[in-house]
Amino acid sequence: MSKRKGNSSPVYSTAAGRLCPECGQPAARCTCRKTRAKAATPGGAVRVSRQTQGRKGKGVSVVEGLPLSQDELEELARQLKQRCGAGGTVRHGTIEIQGEHRDTLVAELEKLGYAAKRAGG
Repeated sequence: MSKRKGNSSPVYSTAAGRLCPECGQPAARCTCRKTRAKAATPGGAVRVSRQTQGRKGKGVSVVEGLPLSQDELEELARQLKQRCGAGGTVRHGTIEIQGEHRDTLVAELEKLGYAAKRAGG
């Protein structure tokens, strides 16, 4: 077993959420210009994929990488569920929409200003 070399500081804390790799502060209170600029721009690496694991073969569309708080994620999930006409939930910082709605979700997220990409096959 080899040991990792370099910076071994945490990148996520259950109490504070995502942490800045440079200053160690929560992303919302980051003092670094580079990270603050990324946090100020809506979007980033938002991926919309399809998963079936643990759902007895039923597929869900999963939206990952949104830089939003839990309340904001729930509000966005509500809007996306209405747009797709399907059920869904917010789980572990991701939005899950029942069914195959990747194209609709990518179009809706881009309309809201996020740089969304369709992931997977």
